[in-house]
Amino acid sequence: MKYYLDGEWLLKGYKPGESEASITMNASVPDNVELELWKNGTEPDPYYAANEYLYRKYETWNWEYSRTFRLPENIKTSEKLYIVFEGVNCIADILIDGISAAHFENALIPHELEITSFLNNEDTHTLCVYLHSAILHARKSDYPVSISGCEGNDEYTYLRMPAHSFGWDIMPRFPSAGLWRSVYIESRSAARLTQTYFAVKSASSKFAMVLHKFRFVSEDSDLDGYIVRLSLDGNTVYEKSVHFTSAEYTFTLQNPRLWWPLGYGEAETYTAKTELLKNGTVLDQITETVGIRTAEVVHKMLEGDSGEFLIKINGVPVLAKGANWVPMDAFHSRDKARYANAIELYKECGCNILRLWGGNVYEDKELFELCDKNGILVWHDFSMACAVYPQYDEFKKTIYEEAVSVIRKHRNHPCILLWAGDNEVDETYIGRGYSPDTNRYNSLTREVLPRAVRENDPFRIFIPSSPYIPEGFRRYAVPEQHCWGPRAYYKDDFYRLTSAHFISECGYHGCPSPESLMRFIPKAELEAGEGEALTAHSCEYRPYMKRGYDRNKLMKDQVELLFGAASTDLETFAFQSQFTQAEAKKFFIEQTRIKKWRRTGIIWWNMIDGWPQISDSVVDWYYVKKRAFDTIRRVQTPICVILDEPSGWSQDIILANDSRRSAGVHVRLADAGTGEVLFEGDEFSQANENAVIGSLRVIASKQRLIIIEWFIDGRKYKNHYLCGFPPFDTARALKWAKIIDEE
Repeated sequence: MKYYLDGEWLLKGYKPGESEASITMNASVPDNVELELWKNGTEPDPYYAANEYLYRKYETWNWEYSRTFRLPENIKTSEKLYIVFEGVNCIADILIDGISAAHFENALIPHELEITSFLNNEDTHTLCVYLHSAILHARKSDYPVSISGCEGNDEYTYLRMPAHSFGWDIMPRFPSAGLWRSVYIESRSAARLTQTYFAVKSASSKFAMVLHKFRFVSEDSDLDGYIVRLSLDGNTVYEKSVHFTSAEYTFTLQNPRLWWPLGYGEAETYTAKTELLKNGTVLDQITETVGIRTAEVVHKMLEGDSGEFLIKINGVPVLAKGANWVPMDAFHSRDKARYANAIELYKECGCNILRLWGGNVYEDKELFELCDKNGILVWHDFSMACAVYPQYDEFKKTIYEEAVSVIRKHRNHPCILLWAGDNEVDETYIGRGYSPDTNRYNSLTREVLPRAVRENDPFRIFIPSSPYIPEGFRRYAVPEQHCWGPRAYYKDDFYRLTSAHFISECGYHGCPSPESLMRFIPKAELEAGEGEALTAHSCEYRPYMKRGYDRNKLMKDQVELLFGAASTDLETFAFQSQFTQAEAKKFFIEQTRIKKWRRTGIIWWNMIDGWPQISDSVVDWYYVKKRAFDTIRRVQTPICVILDEPSGWSQDIILANDSRRSAGVHVRLADAGTGEVLFEGDEFSQANENAVIGSLRVIASKQRLIIIEWFIDGRKYKNHYLCGFPPFDTARALKWAKIIDEE
């Protein structure tokens, strides 16, 4: 049983070196200190204008959360009592009735301690969580010259907090403090299950072989009468006597319901219940959702065309199309409230994969449940990003324990495809000019994390970094790549000629709608086109260093590449920018589909913002969709008709099928300006394959809009192609946009 301590707490803030609180207020748990300062009226909305800068002074403060509680009568004192902190940020001393009980230094995973000896049913108790300044704590560490964080923020390399908290190109700087997930007291039986593990060893529509492992604890000297029972959807699979607290059984399923990613079949799941019994009495049980599927990544670490990074689910090659998952909020106590809406966007957009980016926190179980249900594969980075991290033994122990916690919490979800050691740490070593063999000395991703995965999830794929760059490879010559480069014209050589087989990051700027901008940027700055708030919301604020490029200027430059000039009218500029972004991301996705199976997937950057900003997202913080969203939705449909780029005097028409379904397709291409039908016919789309079904004669320089329509079982689908070279006339593009949007 759990007794939650969420709700109202007392919060005190202490300036560095002071023992008297400078701020005292009522606060909510879960929450973050910054949000409480805003709610209390001490500071203004941190997301409006340049208000984030007002919060910098609190980085060196200490904070104290406290509350009293009385155990409810239904908590069994005959059982062991534990207090669980699901999220404490970050350097925390725990006191119960004034007695020191524990010390924690990791905001990313839950912490627990047994408190049976502290509590009883009758007394009122006081719980205090004292949070030391993480920044001041980080200063105590020694920093070898090789250690470095992203954009000068070395402090996060030693702190187990999300890297983005210290300032990123997509997130503001808020090295937050707080109890950001729930706190509860739990009574636990002396005999209880501690682990379950499911691994599908083989699977087909006729037969599946599944491994079930379990662990339990008991204080009994012998285990006579102990039984473990497993059921799926209420049907008993096996019931076995046990002679030790650790065991495993392999069972078979006839005609299993297989789990498939979106577009390839139904995301079928089973409700699995593992029960621990003694003499017929159920002592404990764990109920969870499992899926029957096999997953493989064919990863050939060879340069150029010789390499490969191919996902197979249930033996079927899958072309991955999806988006990177960035922080849902700068203040993670609010993450869960955004999960359902965000996943609905992924589903609506036709994404069959998301990548949990390594600069973030570890997301909670509700996200994985949504991905299980909706058939969205999860690429799961561990929480390290764009830095050279410490290698000393104590830090390695911390990373190992963190990884074990995360793996055991989520490993039974069928949506999880692979574990990746980090985000761009291999690239960081090379980018800093270190010796090309330095990556192999990163024991965190070459020794610690592989061991954690192999010990706790031995049948799942692990890659050391994203992208993984082993000794002897050049930076952009590996099969899986992050394709950023100069971010110039989206059809330039960098994008067209990339050697990537699998693109796990690739983005392009898109201005939020004027209505959204007005919610977080003062009117005067929008009219002037410059100012502190505009700079802040492109995440440029660096009092001690400046980024190598201006993201707002980059957005404007990208508009000028396509239109020749960027409008000074906000409404028109927002259209130009969103039109540019939509065409760019469409091109990236289409080129991935056209080059199937030479190219095997794209996880573009990114679906939705984690705060109000100007960025590469296709949906802004307020859930307002940019133009790119519907453009991507059309081009990510499982069966799609695409025009390839001109070659000589012709342009191939590609019928692309990313599904297990073959279908008859009626195809029609027409000039949007004249109405002339350029191609029409009945075609057959072979399951999971592409076909060239025709070609158009083209004058490559001629600007026109081609509307592509196809019909499957009476349903109409649509795509388009923008012919010619830039610059394009804005008024003409506005007319074209209306035609494109007609469903």
